[in-house]
Amino acid sequence: MMPSIDTALAFPVFGQGLALSLSLIVAIGAQNAFVLRQGLRREHVGPVVLFCALADAVLIVAGVFGMAQALGRHPDLARALALAGAAFLAVYGWRALLRATQPQHLQAAAGGAGLARGAALAQAVAFTLLNPHVYLDTVLLVGSIGAQQPAGLRGWFVAGASSASVLWFGALGFGARWLAPWFARPRAWQGLDGLIGLTMLVLAAGLVRHAAAGL
Repeated sequence: MMPSIDTALAFPVFGQGLALSLSLIVAIGAQNAFVLRQGLRREHVGPVVLFCALADAVLIVAGVFGMAQALGRHPDLARALALAGAAFLAVYGWRALLRATQPQHLQAAAGGAGLARGAALAQAVAFTLLNPHVYLDTVLLVGSIGAQQPAGLRGWFVAGASSASVLWFGALGFGARWLAPWFARPRAWQGLDGLIGLTMLVLAAGLVRHAAAGL
């Protein structure tokens, strides 16, 4: 149960977790293409979406609360990770802005033989847990940023970051037939990448201020 705190503080932290996680998860990749494919086929959508969202949530919780213990004992490490996270977000944001200048689209073929539920979940596991970026994004980056929130607000940050996975994978899976034409439009992805790039740069600036305040 989350401690009772001022909601005026909780909502911005929730929003920061939501924005950060969405910025990281919304990208053209194998996992997103697989979830979209299952949605187009209307095949085991619920279990696949549930697994992907829960896997992200578990990794985020492990990252935030595991990092919180380490950073609490080593404040210099906290500042170093804040600056490293800011640099990563700045580079990631710049790359997203560059992608916004280049047409791209997400294709997920709906044809081919169907998958049994076990096979679909096995593929979801592979696309999720065998991707090294998932650990960099959820455990290290989201974890280190969330761990630097006040103790009473970390749960709200985790809730926001985890909600992003639920919203994104739910939209991909259950809204696939409506979203697929949109995802096939290069201009839509260019606009989305532009938004992601700006969000990342704003979050990076916030981390720099946080690190500077601790000096």
